[in-house]
Amino acid sequence: MSKTLRNNSLSLVAGGLFLLSLVGQVVAGHAQYNDDQREHGQPQAGYVAYLRSPHFFEATFENWESEFLQMAVFIFLTAFLIQKGSAESRKPEEEKQRGQVEPVEEDPAKHRKDPDAPWPVRRGGWVAKLYASSLSLALFLLFLASFAAHVVSGARHYSQEQLQHGGQAVGALEYLGTARLWFESFQNWQSEFLSVLAIVVLSIFLRQRGSPESKPVHVPHEQTGNG
Repeated sequence: MSKTLRNNSLSLVAGGLFLLSLVGQVVAGHAQYNDDQREHGQPQAGYVAYLRSPHFFEATFENWESEFLQMAVFIFLTAFLIQKGSAESRKPEEEKQRGQVEPVEEDPAKHRKDPDAPWPVRRGGWVAKLYASSLSLALFLLFLASFAAHVVSGARHYSQEQLQHGGQAVGALEYLGTARLWFESFQNWQSEFLSVLAIVVLSIFLRQRGSPESKPVHVPHEQTGNG
């Protein structure tokens, strides 16, 4: 059991931090929601009712969409673009030995007969080609699903507020045309892209011993990649 926990400790700790943060969001969001309800003379909501409210869903998916977008764009761009000296980049041609190909650039077709290769690689053809881009595709799909959920729940929350102030309810398509939706999205997207820029640039000059996201502590700043 200890070996299993050790070998999966990164995902277990990340998952635990996610759940703790989600619980914190629910507790704080529930309190804020009931404060707003009191201000408008509306009945208070229990936790179960709050978890079904558009207030909770909008806040949740608004953040999920930006995280999935960040990772999808980051992984996609690092497949094509280079930042010399960054631990998060492939090596530029001048840093490679003649004819050298990095493992992430290697043609998977060479491993079709490897019994330990993932099934799509052994299958070959369009299946292997799709699998070769499956990580960024999955993250882009998760972004689109989260964005759609943000729009739908945001429209419901926006409509509730409009009705409380004598306005009119709107549908999801109408909500797409509101400044509020795009303000919520862009304020999250810009922070995610800023964090990508920060890790790309800071990893040129700074180190974290033991982390695969950092270059070895002793290597020069101009060396690209973490290997």
